[in-house]
Amino acid sequence: MRYAIYWAPAPGSPLAQLGASWLGRDSEGCALAPRPAIAGFGDDALTALTAEPRRYALHATLKPPFALAAGADLAALRQALTKFAAARRRIVLPVLQVARLERFIALTPSAPCPALDALAADCVTAFDGFRAPPSPAELARRRIAELSPAEEAHLARWGYPYVLDSFRFHVTLTGPLAPADAERLIEPLAALFGPVTAAPIPLDDIALFHEPWSGAPFRLIQRFALRGEASCASG
Repeated sequence: MRYAIYWAPAPGSPLAQLGASWLGRDSEGCALAPRPAIAGFGDDALTALTAEPRRYALHATLKPPFALAAGADLAALRQALTKFAAARRRIVLPVLQVARLERFIALTPSAPCPALDALAADCVTAFDGFRAPPSPAELARRRIAELSPAEEAHLARWGYPYVLDSFRFHVTLTGPLAPADAERLIEPLAALFGPVTAAPIPLDDIALFHEPWSGAPFRLIQRFALRGEASCASG
């Protein structure tokens, strides 16, 4: 059983609706429109290449999944999230763009956003007391990738390598792709998501997600509203 702190687009928003239909799953159980067709990719192929992000639903990670530490419980985590969110300013995300990140395709900000990076860093550090240490198997799995010294230090301290100065906000759209598939898919995805990401998007809340057992789909269990005035898209 694990929890994670994510950003998820507002329910019913154009990005939430399109993202859910593309992945084939909505984290809040809303009805899905049919998946958009992509020339050169059959529906079975699209189902396969979205399998990994479908389990997590459309989101951007702020604090990676973690098991609760001994003595911690969900009620205390919810209370801490409520207090944390009430003290944070809302953010207007820069326009999102479709980009290749390593072997997968994701939506990423088109401009730096220091306020967003700071929010993610605060989520990692403020809730670390709720995180159980990763198992040796988890550490070994993370180390399969070639980690930089900074990423290795983050893994040892925070249980995940891509946090703080190694963090990059992204909304994952595919699982790992062969280079040829990524090349063929990126332009159609840019055309598909362009209309719903043409303007800056508000980040008005953060969300607590739950994985009830290992390998189960993550589900959104509660949103926590950020209370302050919105900071500008460029930070």
